[in-house]
Amino acid sequence: MRNHARALALIATLSVSTAYAQDPKGDVAWDLLAGLTSEVGPRMPGSEAEARARVWAEARLKALGFSNVAVEPFKIRGYVRGRDEGSLLAPIPFKLAITALGYSGTTPEKGIEGDVVYFPTLDALKAAPAGSLSGKIAFIDHAMKRNQDGSGYGPYGQVRRAGPAIASGKGAIGVVIRSIGTDSHRNPHTGGTTFPDGVKPIPAGAVSNPDADLIARIARSGKAIRLSLTLTGKTTDNLPSGNVIGDLPGRDPSLPPILLGCHLDSWDLGTGAIDDAAGCAIITAAALKAQEGGAPLRTIRVLWAGSEELGGFGGKAYAEKHSEPHALAMESDFGASRVWRVQFNMADKALTDRIAAALSPMGIVRGSGKADGGTDVEPVIERQKLAVVDLNQDGTHYFDLHHTPDDTLDKVDPAELAQNVAAWAEVLKVVANEAGPIAAAP
Repeated sequence: MRNHARALALIATLSVSTAYAQDPKGDVAWDLLAGLTSEVGPRMPGSEAEARARVWAEARLKALGFSNVAVEPFKIRGYVRGRDEGSLLAPIPFKLAITALGYSGTTPEKGIEGDVVYFPTLDALKAAPAGSLSGKIAFIDHAMKRNQDGSGYGPYGQVRRAGPAIASGKGAIGVVIRSIGTDSHRNPHTGGTTFPDGVKPIPAGAVSNPDADLIARIARSGKAIRLSLTLTGKTTDNLPSGNVIGDLPGRDPSLPPILLGCHLDSWDLGTGAIDDAAGCAIITAAALKAQEGGAPLRTIRVLWAGSEELGGFGGKAYAEKHSEPHALAMESDFGASRVWRVQFNMADKALTDRIAAALSPMGIVRGSGKADGGTDVEPVIERQKLAVVDLNQDGTHYFDLHHTPDDTLDKVDPAELAQNVAAWAEVLKVVANEAGPIAAAP
């Protein structure tokens, strides 16, 4: 029976792999996703590759018939990756699967060594006495758990966002964290961290979950741990970045447009397929699909934001540049698994009811939470107090891949990508044809 179950699982895996291998040629979303990941590849914020992505995006949007296509440049404080290496030296020698975090401090070329102080949680690190980590390397554990809505990323992600700065403030010479992810592969998850003004940046890396398990087991045994760390990347100011925008004009130019956001950049370990080439493919294909039968009343604008991964720079730059009124904003930045829920921040209940009714035949349920958009559209939402619609994707396995070498095209199911496009198009057919005011909930 056990062998039979394994055989069925293998057949299922092979079937999915075969489906992924069949590029659905002529499908706008798939062509955009495959093109961006295969013709440009990884798109680190501020890099030459991100610059090539802007050129690629501008050409693609024009070819698809978008108007007013423009690249809007800005500068960022970026991170240029160097050599990422780490090893246990004691009680056993072991080479770690490690990646530097964005804005990590820089080690000398020969690296650093230090005794490890183990913290099972971020709160345990916060409770450590001042100066107690002098000359030591902190290790922060705190394993993330799966949730369909990805809600664990907020609290568990604080280990990455705030942990290194807290460790630095207590005297640590370096910090290593368990990757903020839910997989069991030896793939480390990168991502940005922050060092507030006055806090010394220290070398900061993330190890894969199996490696973190090993360190935790050794720590629980009471044996002393010593570690070497080499992270030679550097934080660099005034790197070039930019947004790419394009419009599909509506029949009534006096009506404020609908804004759809995604981000063009990605981390450099994979090819940025789920984070966030898929999002750009979804919003663009859906905007075009909403034109079927004729242009809607309102203009639909796509924002392919730059440099989201290091601090949401693109969304901030867009909000600063575009003070003209908008009606509503939406964002796709959670992969390409099927949409299962819709949520709103909208005053007009009749309008939300119409949207929910249009999505119901697709099995998409109405949630009770408040929509907030996402990093690339939040700044303009906040400035203009815009209405928001969130289409929530199934995030059960999103954090298996997020910010890892496994974020590649083969992880996207074409059928699920198409379901996203169809759901977005249904929403757009309603909101872009709404002649009356579209306002956020009071």
